[in-house]
Amino acid sequence: QVQLVESGGGLVQAGGSLRLSCAASGSIFGINAMGWYRQAPGMQRELVATSIIAGSTNYADSVKGRFTISRDNAKNTVYLQMNSLKPEDTAVYYCNVVTTGWREYWGQGTQVTVSS
Repeated sequence: QVQLVESGGGLVQAGGSLRLSCAASGSIFGINAMGWYRQAPGMQRELVATSIIAGSTNYADSVKGRFTISRDNAKNTVYLQMNSLKPEDTAVYYCNVVTTGWREYWGQGTQVTVSS
């Protein structure tokens, strides 16, 4: 079993920054990908950014140039640096991990609220 612990959400004014962290622990033998998704009220969960083990990253068009995903493989931790935040970035952000056994795990979610 894998546990994901997220931190770093909160309330920020438009134009501000936040950094999310997600630490994975438990029966981890290898990780294929780590990433972040978000879900706004009344909306479907959507991809924000992912980091593949080979080093490639993928971002939603709406966050390109503003958000940066990074990983500390030694700590099984993924980060999401969010700059120039907009009110439309307000959502619950979920950490996602896909192990080498192709099992998928989700964090409990952390609220990000951007005021105008």
